Amino acid sequence: MALLRVHVSIFVAACAFLVCPASCTTTRRHAEPLHQDLVTQLPGQPGVGFRHYAGYATVDEKNGRALFYWFFEATSGSDEKPLVLWLNGGPGCSSVGYGATQEIGPFLVDGEGYALKFNPYSWNKEANLLFLESPVGVGFSYSNTSSDYDILGDSFAANDAYSFLHEWYKKFPSYRNQSFYIAGESYAGKYVPELAELIYDKNNDSSLFIDLKGFLLGNPETSDAEDWQGFVDYTWSHAIIFNLQDHQG
Repeated sequence: MALLRVHVSIFVAACAFLVCPASCTTTRRHAEPLHQDLVTQLPGQPGVGFRHYAGYATVDEKNGRALFYWFFEATSGSDEKPLVLWLNGGPGCSSVGYGATQEIGPFLVDGEGYALKFNPYSWNKEANLLFLESPVGVGFSYSNTSSDYDILGDSFAANDAYSFLHEWYKKFPSYRNQSFYIAGESYAGKYVPELAELIYDKNNDSSLFIDLKGFLLGNPETSDAEDWQGFVDYTWSHAIIFNLQDHQG
């Protein structure tokens, strides 16, 4: 697993450099100019018929805080399909190292950790996928102000993610009018609803309107008391745990 994570990092780090220079040519379905964050290839990447992008959005100019993203267009109909923001949990799990390259993204790191392979179950068959490294300190996201790392929390992460969306939509304005969903797993059970509430609250008094349609959570952490009660109830009802006294003769 350690080797796999190292090579995941190598692949993703390459995103920042393997962008298409002004003189290169590439097959594009749209007529807009080449995007500065366009990724043209990765080591061992299969050929694709969709575009993907990687880069940073600054969420705090004063402190030098920036979040890293990896964005995959839908395999077809990207202009009509929704935009899904994916957040891994942890707290501290990389959405790029896990969600993108081991779970729901179009490229999975192979078992040897040296190449990429197609994921036949990638969610970008049905949606445009935006993976965000959040909060700062996770993956390639960073702050130039060390004190930022001492005040991290759910509210801090939600506000940075909201600021990120503001900046991301400036990079990709054509997606501003498309349906938006937030998805995640594990500790994203806290990240996702808090960001959704923030978007909902700010939609009426912000220059940015986000067409939030809903959110999706897998195996979420929500409240320790309720989560553990549900865990015990489930394991008991499925005979995973049982009362030994009931089985004594």
